[in-house]
Amino acid sequence: MKQFNRNTLIILSLGIILILTIIVSFWIGRYPIYTNELLGILFSKLIPIEPFWTEKIETVLFNVRLPRIALACLVGCCLSAAGAAYQGVFQNPMAAPDILGASAGAAFGAALAILHYGSSFMITISAFGFSLLTVALVYLISKKAKGKNILALILSGIMISSLFSAGTSFIKLIADPSDQLPAITYWLMGSLNGAKISEVTFVLIPMALGLIPLLLLRWRMNVLTMGDDEARTMGVNSNQIRLIVIICATLVTAASVSVSGMIGWVGLVIPHLTRKLVGNNFNHLMPATMLFGAIFLLLVDDVSRNLFTTEIPLGILTAFIGAPFFIYLITRTEEIY
Repeated sequence: MKQFNRNTLIILSLGIILILTIIVSFWIGRYPIYTNELLGILFSKLIPIEPFWTEKIETVLFNVRLPRIALACLVGCCLSAAGAAYQGVFQNPMAAPDILGASAGAAFGAALAILHYGSSFMITISAFGFSLLTVALVYLISKKAKGKNILALILSGIMISSLFSAGTSFIKLIADPSDQLPAITYWLMGSLNGAKISEVTFVLIPMALGLIPLLLLRWRMNVLTMGDDEARTMGVNSNQIRLIVIICATLVTAASVSVSGMIGWVGLVIPHLTRKLVGNNFNHLMPATMLFGAIFLLLVDDVSRNLFTTEIPLGILTAFIGAPFFIYLITRTEEIY
């Protein structure tokens, strides 16, 4: 009971920290939006309020700051949840959201859209579609393979990822070096620059369809970590639950990568850090990981857009944090999972 109360308090604390981080994120930037202005603008859409803010501030709020903060929270939450889910399902501490090729497929789809269309909406649609297609191919190939299903799934993911990465490299080779190639390269580095409300509404449904089942199935994910035989004795269909978890984790990964580009390490690092706070029990680990991931990526995005006059791609910043942590994981002497 004491541990339960402690973990509940940690989850509540993470929720409060997330709210405070969101408020501070509105403050910082070239055009700061303070809390009274933020509340006034939002409530003015519901009840008549005499404006005490400028029209520029309202434009910045709805066209720049709000969609970017919302996407940072959503993407961080989804990538962290997917990482925790994959690590639990595959019983692999190094599992990350791109383990089944979702990121490689999204990169190919985005590069293809930049090559032929160029509009941000088509880039998002193409990245999302090819991400799901990649994972579907991985799953179909793994079903045809002989041997252990989990191992076949991981190996299929590695092979298909390599194939789509080669396709992305070919597109970069034939892309216009003055326009298309820089756009593809920048997308691959990951960024939330230019985030739009339309992108938030597009990814909100697939993210919800993936995150809600992951939350509802978190106690069954605990059973999966005990092994298939133990799961059967407890009346849990391990294969069915594993498939549902993989589908949900893949869905949120595809939705995230389609709007943010390639942001690595979040799904690997955050679940491990969260385990230090609440332990391995998915009843507490999953919600805590979601909140922690949202806080982390929002803070990284704040640094990205405010540290220098030129925005730093998120993939670069997360790699600076993730790579040293990865080295720490593989060199420590005690058990890492």
